Amino acid sequence: MNEVSLAENSPQFAWLEVTGLCNENCHHCYADSSPKGDHGTMTVRDWVRVISQLSDMGTRDVQFIGGEPALHPYLPALIRYAHASGLSIEVFSNMTHIRAELWDVFGACGVKIATSYYSDSAEEHDAVTKLRGSHKRTRENIAKALSLGIPLRGGVVAVRPEQRVREATRDLLSLGVEQVGGDRTRAFGRGGKGAAPAIADLCGHCGHDKCAIGPNGDVWPCVLGRFLKVGNVREAPLAEIWGGLRWGEVLADIRAVHGEGVRSCTPPQFLPMCGPCSPCVPSVGHCDPKEAESAATIGPPV
Repeated sequence: MNEVSLAENSPQFAWLEVTGLCNENCHHCYADSSPKGDHGTMTVRDWVRVISQLSDMGTRDVQFIGGEPALHPYLPALIRYAHASGLSIEVFSNMTHIRAELWDVFGACGVKIATSYYSDSAEEHDAVTKLRGSHKRTRENIAKALSLGIPLRGGVVAVRPEQRVREATRDLLSLGVEQVGGDRTRAFGRGGKGAAPAIADLCGHCGHDKCAIGPNGDVWPCVLGRFLKVGNVREAPLAEIWGGLRWGEVLADIRAVHGEGVRSCTPPQFLPMCGPCSPCVPSVGHCDPKEAESAATIGPPV
């Protein structure tokens, strides 16, 4: 198998994890981000180079993620550069810290937003994020984004017993959020509670048409598959990493566990280019394609 066939095709989507810093401290965070995190070793010049490489490789979509990407001081500049490079942009934010400059950039660059939401109850939501007032600020900024005509989708992640996930979905729908996905806690980062990460806990789409770059330049097949490092963009161009021998080894390991069929469905929680599968709502509590194939279709609760 040569390197071209390993690549299969160019990356159509990339997560750009620009920071490990977050003002929230969710106990289920797969990235282990928190107020103790930092922006990593990737400089603005490094990120600009990566964005240029993605554009040259034919990538269509990027998602700025963290940590909390809105805390990165140069996020507006990076968004502008990605927009000028012809990329479609989404920002995955907890929506608690959107400064005025970012609102302007979101509008000017056609940015889409994704956010996580845990409950219609401020007390329950804040207990998950461990940030007092986070529910109020997130909800207010969701409403503001929609009032400005900025596309926004929500994800309700089931992380606690008896969590008000149905009510959270209703609340988002009442605000005017048209796309609401769902997921469960993934056994990565703090969500793993000390357990070693495993390929079986991934959805199986990792590496297919997509990749992730972390705040220290590491390249992963997805943001959840950060334990499957395939290279580092500070050491080699992304085009050399994508489709290289290590990339092929990782894809083979994923296929050995999940098989080939997972490519037919894509979870909506982290991917902006796909709509949600019908079963993937909080009442199901998961977004595993193999399970979704046999699950009954369940619409948003009414």
